[in-house]
Amino acid sequence: MRGYLTDPAAAAGLRLTDGLPEPDPAPDEFVLAVRAFVLNHDELNLIRRRPDGWRPGQDVAGEVLRAAADGSGPAEGSRVVVRLEQGGWAERIAVPAHTAAVLDPGVSFEQAATLPIAGVTALRALRHGGSVLGAEVLVTGATGGVGQFAVQLAAASGARVTAQVSSPERAGDAYESGAHQVVTRLDQLPGLGPFQLVLDGIGGPRLADAVRLLAPQGAAILYGNIGGPTALSISDFYAQGWNGRLIGLISGNPDASMATDLTLLVRLVAAGRLNPRIGLVQDWERTADALTALARRELRGKAVLTLPAAQPTCRTGYREPLLDHQV
Repeated sequence: MRGYLTDPAAAAGLRLTDGLPEPDPAPDEFVLAVRAFVLNHDELNLIRRRPDGWRPGQDVAGEVLRAAADGSGPAEGSRVVVRLEQGGWAERIAVPAHTAAVLDPGVSFEQAATLPIAGVTALRALRHGGSVLGAEVLVTGATGGVGQFAVQLAAASGARVTAQVSSPERAGDAYESGAHQVVTRLDQLPGLGPFQLVLDGIGGPRLADAVRLLAPQGAAILYGNIGGPTALSISDFYAQGWNGRLIGLISGNPDASMATDLTLLVRLVAAGRLNPRIGLVQDWERTADALTALARRELRGKAVLTLPAAQPTCRTGYREPLLDHQV
């Protein structure tokens, strides 16, 4: 079976091999034929940190080849999206049943694969703000992987959204996602804020700027740090965010609520209320090229890698169902 392994000597630290073992599922796991997977920025770090021979891959969509033996999870032939800890960049994988959501017919594999990390992170970050109907909400890095979903979900929840983007060229994307106001900086802009909720995927000095724009008892949710360390003091809250909260959101674990959250996001996509912004779709054999583009920050939107529908018979004796889906 084909799939990717980390290899420091290979391009982008990855090697595509045809020698992986077929999945051996536990009773509460199903076997998935992978059709699409998405690259996340932190996977660049994981590939560097993990030992030689580690199997990456977290955000995956595909078709169920064999249902879980204990009867849990989706049925054979179901189209699903799943959130994994590792191993998703392969032709076939074993998947814990509680990490999967079944796709609506109108949701493509490419759209679905963008949802597990970025979509769920945005959803869970927004929930920390409680009801945001009529509230002022700031989203930093608003055209990034998580930011694009955060803007859309906040706007759909009735918030007035200010989107911070890295350059004026990205303003159109933020407005298209539902932002009411777009800025490229947060400091020394008169009339900006105060914000009841800040959703920050950048960190660094920008987080301190955002905290100074908090409303009294507001909340700043931090879920990324590509901007580096942040220096904060109580004086930053004295600006106006008295008794404000700073929350470090760790939402990556595929816990028991993962399937519920993914199902909600899939339904929003199917209803046209959530639009994953995809910046690149290409064959999975070009994963190293896509990782290089991601590292150089050349992409706007998610990078999706796709696998062909026809795959060989598995050595375990089951055969992939022949399904014709229009997505």
